[in-house]
Amino acid sequence: MVKRRRVVLSDVAAEAGVSTTTASYILNGRADEMRIATETEERVRAAVARLGYRPNRSARSLRTRRTATVGLISDQIAGEQYGSSMLTGASLAARELDHVVVMGESGGDRELERLLIEEMVEREVDGVVYATRTARTVHLPEELQGTRCVLLNCEDPDRTLPAVVPDDEGGGRQAAAVLLEAGVEDVWVVGEDPTPEATAGPRRMWGVRAELAASGVALAGIVPCDWSVTAGFDAASRWLAAGGRAGGLVCMNDRVAMGVYQALAEAGLRVPDDVSVVSFDGSALAGWLRPVLTSVELPFTELGALAVRRLLDATDTGGTVSVPMVVRHGGSVRSR
Repeated sequence: MVKRRRVVLSDVAAEAGVSTTTASYILNGRADEMRIATETEERVRAAVARLGYRPNRSARSLRTRRTATVGLISDQIAGEQYGSSMLTGASLAARELDHVVVMGESGGDRELERLLIEEMVEREVDGVVYATRTARTVHLPEELQGTRCVLLNCEDPDRTLPAVVPDDEGGGRQAAAVLLEAGVEDVWVVGEDPTPEATAGPRRMWGVRAELAASGVALAGIVPCDWSVTAGFDAASRWLAAGGRAGGLVCMNDRVAMGVYQALAEAGLRVPDDVSVVSFDGSALAGWLRPVLTSVELPFTELGALAVRRLLDATDTGGTVSVPMVVRHGGSVRSR
């Protein structure tokens, strides 16, 4: 079998009837600068399409001092539903900008993270997205000093680095607003994040309190627990057994909400007839619960995409961008 010869730039030039230099100027975005006629540019791009020409990345990187690769270093996101969505968004955005993503996971191992960073730097990636599985504060590793970086799902309180995070406070406001619109004013929150570096829980709580306060309503109370199905069930069961009651519950994530659903059912309470429930995540789990859980969806695909776009935007001056969250309505909140 005869191997097909790779189409090169001179083939494109010959097909379009121009010099190789002219074709190079056009394909490197310098047509206007070199005052090349629009008709000539159109002929060259048509030739590219007909011949299936693809630029040689190695040659281009020598000219531009860019490798068309983006490094993504995380603690552990590829195996997680939400983390994999961030990775998908990052990869799609990179492809749109003619880049590819090279990824490494540290699993929280500091030494492995250092080695991954060294590998990215040696590859001369055009920048690094530093991502975390859960929203939290971080201190950028020293090995990344001097490398263009964007933080994904995290922030460094000591530096004004570009960072992309979900708008958890806005999400908290939306969760409370859903209950207020349904006429529910005795609102409790289920779940509390004790991790000092965590930002999602505190910000969601601020949002809930602020939205309630804007309507002259105080948060009725908090049922503290870790963010898991079992913890949600146990904490809600103890609270209900002690006489706890509420018109509406805001659960800190969908797993907590699943446990709360079970605890309410065992106490003979129905969702939403007796208790309205709102949560955060917008995960597949929310769609499996009956009634379908109303949940404020985390925009992980958008987060990953925006992080890469900011990384490759030479005009980006840094600072944190909070991506809005959207309410996915189910049947867990009563109608007025």
